[in-house]
Amino acid sequence: MTVKSQKPTQANGKSAKSVSRRNVLKTATAVGAFTVAGPAIVKNAFSSSGEINILMWSDYLPEPFIADFEKETGIKINYTGIGSNEEIINKMKANKGQGFDIVSPTNNQGLEWGPLELLQPWDMGRVPVEKVNPTMAAIGTKDWDFGGKGSHWLPHIWGTEGIAWRTDKWAPAGAAPSYGDVWAEENAGKTMGRPHSMMLCAGLYMETTGELNPGDMWKAYESEETMRPIWEKVTDWCIARKKNIKLLWNDADTQKNGLLNEGVVVGQTWDGPPMSLKTAGDPVMYQAPVEGAMAWVDGMSLPIGAKNMDQVYEFIKFSYDAKNAGKAIDSHGYNSPVLGADQFAGDAYKKNFADAYPGDSLSNLNPWPPQAPWYAAVRTEYVNKFKSS
Repeated sequence: MTVKSQKPTQANGKSAKSVSRRNVLKTATAVGAFTVAGPAIVKNAFSSSGEINILMWSDYLPEPFIADFEKETGIKINYTGIGSNEEIINKMKANKGQGFDIVSPTNNQGLEWGPLELLQPWDMGRVPVEKVNPTMAAIGTKDWDFGGKGSHWLPHIWGTEGIAWRTDKWAPAGAAPSYGDVWAEENAGKTMGRPHSMMLCAGLYMETTGELNPGDMWKAYESEETMRPIWEKVTDWCIARKKNIKLLWNDADTQKNGLLNEGVVVGQTWDGPPMSLKTAGDPVMYQAPVEGAMAWVDGMSLPIGAKNMDQVYEFIKFSYDAKNAGKAIDSHGYNSPVLGADQFAGDAYKKNFADAYPGDSLSNLNPWPPQAPWYAAVRTEYVNKFKSS
């Protein structure tokens, strides 16, 4: 299953291009629910400490999900929320891989994690991998098999970054919004975004205006020599329009607060936060932009210092149950790789999904390419230049 995108790719980005919402939905619809883990397995989990320490994105474990897990298994979740991949890596480096049983890197981070040697491979005999979308599961074996020891990554949540707006205060000029709307003079002082991704997407917009060549933003992943002149142009363009940006965010709560309380009218956001606001009845919409939404799969990885191994595998089994996954996506607004999870989500989730990805939006996704350490370092240099300007 592949994303039917016409955008140029590079060799090390092929596996990331395999994420397709349309194919996920087709597969999910064809597969029914699965039963929860049996009591004999749960009994094994009690042989350890009875708790699990999770470092995960700040809105991925809704309270009802945690409550259901703890009630069913008797295992206590200690949940530390984060807002970026940099946060995960920095915590793991500082702690030398200790302190957490599960961490949640994004699919394109494998090239950065491999050399750190802070993760251990999954025991796939204890993972019900048949319950998740096979293309997403294959990311682990393709991009996260460090040293030939097996997959160091399992899929957990997937979604996109696109455009959200207040329906009572703004509407796209065309059928779909554009990344350019975040930087537009007409919206000056009423927009928001996350620095590194809004700069990349500004580049995608610049490709449509002729200020960059088509495919430049993906070519930038090939080498530092190719990247620098492209990002120089993007950074200068963004600095010239920085006055139009009201808010820079780094987590889900900041996105929600921006739309509800900080006067943001249109912003570049993840899909989950505005979707949850929309479900709650707030005048908020999220949609894939004309340039294509940025697609990602956040996973679960096992640090070298993980202590509560039985509890970890109970958490995986619980998370990969279609009913549990469906209840979770109903709450946080993202999407699940678990086959059949959407059948357990409510009508609001299904309507939100249809609203967010109309027409050919699902065939026009931009999966984040695998990101080498040198790319991350150079990007940080340009992001810091933008932020300090």
